[in-house]
Amino acid sequence: MKADIHPKYQEVVFQDVSCDFAFLTRSTLTSKETIKWEDGNEYPLIKVEISSQSHPFYTGKQKIVDTSGRVDRFRKRYAK
Repeated sequence: MKADIHPKYQEVVFQDVSCDFAFLTRSTLTSKETIKWEDGNEYPLIKVEISSQSHPFYTGKQKIVDTSGRVDRFRKRYAK
Protein backbone atom coordinates (compact mmCIF):
# COMPACT_ATOMS: atom_id res chain seq x y z
CA MET A 1 0.00 0.00 0.00
CA LYS A 2 1.09 3.54 -0.63
CA ALA A 3 1.97 5.57 2.41
CA ASP A 4 0.08 8.75 3.39
CA ILE A 5 -2.78 8.43 0.88
CA HIS A 6 -5.56 7.91 3.40
CA PRO A 7 -7.29 10.88 5.02
CA LYS A 8 -6.72 11.58 8.69
CA TYR A 9 -9.68 10.74 10.94
CA GLN A 10 -10.44 12.83 14.00
CA GLU A 11 -13.21 12.98 16.53
CA VAL A 12 -15.90 15.56 15.67
CA VAL A 13 -19.37 16.46 16.91
CA PHE A 14 -22.24 16.55 14.44
CA GLN A 15 -25.15 18.74 15.56
CA ASP A 16 -28.62 18.62 14.00
CA VAL A 17 -29.74 22.26 14.05
CA SER A 18 -33.41 21.42 13.51
CA CYS A 19 -33.83 19.48 16.77
CA ASP A 20 -30.67 20.32 18.74
CA PHE A 21 -29.41 16.72 18.71
CA ALA A 22 -25.66 16.10 18.72
CA PHE A 23 -23.42 13.07 18.59
CA LEU A 24 -19.69 12.44 18.75
CA THR A 25 -18.07 10.35 16.02
CA ARG A 26 -14.97 10.16 13.88
CA SER A 27 -14.76 11.86 10.51
CA THR A 28 -12.37 13.33 7.97
CA LEU A 29 -14.34 16.60 8.06
CA THR A 30 -13.13 19.48 10.16
CA SER A 31 -14.47 22.85 11.23
CA LYS A 32 -13.28 26.09 12.77
CA GLU A 33 -16.18 25.99 15.23
CA THR A 34 -15.71 23.95 18.39
CA ILE A 35 -18.00 22.67 21.12
CA LYS A 36 -17.32 21.44 24.62
CA TRP A 37 -18.58 17.85 24.81
CA GLU A 38 -19.91 15.90 27.81
CA ASP A 39 -16.45 14.49 28.59
CA GLY A 40 -15.04 18.01 29.06
CA ASN A 41 -12.99 18.04 25.85
CA GLU A 42 -13.46 20.41 22.93
CA TYR A 43 -14.15 18.96 19.49
CA PRO A 44 -14.76 20.49 16.06
CA LEU A 45 -18.47 21.14 15.49
CA ILE A 46 -20.17 20.32 12.19
CA LYS A 47 -23.76 21.52 11.84
CA VAL A 48 -26.16 19.47 9.71
CA GLU A 49 -29.73 20.21 8.63
CA ILE A 50 -31.11 16.73 9.15
CA SER A 51 -30.14 13.58 11.06
CA SER A 52 -31.79 10.37 12.18
CA GLN A 53 -33.49 12.32 14.99
CA SER A 54 -35.30 14.65 12.59
CA HIS A 55 -35.60 12.67 9.33
CA PRO A 56 -39.22 11.67 8.60
CA PHE A 57 -38.26 8.09 7.69
CA TYR A 58 -36.68 7.44 11.10
CA THR A 59 -39.19 9.42 13.18
CA GLY A 60 -42.27 7.80 11.62
CA LYS A 61 -43.76 11.17 10.68
CA GLN A 62 -43.42 10.61 6.97
CA LYS A 63 -45.61 12.69 4.69
CA ILE A 64 -47.35 11.01 1.79
CA VAL A 65 -47.52 13.32 -1.18
CA ASP A 66 -50.28 12.85 -3.72
CA THR A 67 -48.58 13.41 -7.05
CA SER A 68 -51.42 12.24 -9.31
CA GLY A 69 -52.73 15.76 -9.65
CA ARG A 70 -49.31 17.09 -10.61
CA VAL A 71 -48.72 14.40 -13.21
CA ASP A 72 -52.12 14.97 -14.79
CA ARG A 73 -51.52 18.72 -14.95
CA PHE A 74 -48.09 18.15 -16.51
CA ARG A 75 -49.47 15.81 -19.16
CA LYS A 76 -52.35 18.17 -19.89
CA ARG A 77 -50.03 21.17 -20.22
CA TYR A 78 -47.47 19.52 -22.48
CA ALA A 79 -49.69 17.12 -24.47
CA LYS A 80 -49.70 17.69 -28.20
